[in-house]
Amino acid sequence: MNRILLACSSGMSTSLLVTKMEQHAKSIGEDAKIWAVGQDKAKKEMADADVVLIGPQMSFLKGELQKEASIYNIKVDVIDMMAYGMADGKKAYDQAISLIGNK
Repeated sequence: MNRILLACSSGMSTSLLVTKMEQHAKSIGEDAKIWAVGQDKAKKEMADADVVLIGPQMSFLKGELQKEASIYNIKVDVIDMMAYGMADGKKAYDQAISLIGNK
């Protein structure tokens, strides 16, 4: 099971993207746990994730979050801006899976 954590300012703007990513994973027969949190909970929640994707508005926190994520040997990346803006679940899911594959 792939465990994908999305983090944004409040955790609300990524909720639609989570739904779209879950739909895509299901459509290709993959088992995935995908959830969203606000930036204040990201460090705590990443212990349960295989990868962390952050909203474009949080790109300034990538270095700080990656430092914490390195403890768990996971990667942090900024969600592709087009995927984020269009709530493109396939593109965001593929981005997460490529990062998990390159652990």
